[in-house]
Amino acid sequence: MTLMDCIFCKIVAGELPSYKVYEDEKVLAFLDINPVNPGHTLLIPKEHYETTLDTPDELLQAMAAAMKKIAPAVMRAVKADAWNLGVNNGAAAGQIVMHTHWHIIPRFARDEHRLWRGEPYAEGEAARVAWHITDNIKA
Repeated sequence: MTLMDCIFCKIVAGELPSYKVYEDEKVLAFLDINPVNPGHTLLIPKEHYETTLDTPDELLQAMAAAMKKIAPAVMRAVKADAWNLGVNNGAAAGQIVMHTHWHIIPRFARDEHRLWRGEPYAEGEAARVAWHITDNIKA
């Protein structure tokens, strides 16, 4: 996908319609067209970056500040009980649009949407994985 083909860049440029809920000089938030629940909002930087790791810290900070405004507003608007912040980085993680975006998903006590089905680590596996992660952070 080229920058010219990016759906989110086209929304930022005003070339595609969206239901905008928040905008400032650095970020834009709009309703997801395939919501998990009503009020499911996407928050994006206006500049194109593929994943969170590609996105400069300054923009991530702007996204975090906007998220702290948007999430409570979404909860009040749809009378949600809670909310999830979802970030998919890369196709294997479920990222469909290759433009950094965060999902603000309102949740309801009885909505039955489950994000993860975890399984416990095998004996000794957690220690091994933790060691590898900390070793890679140092690298």
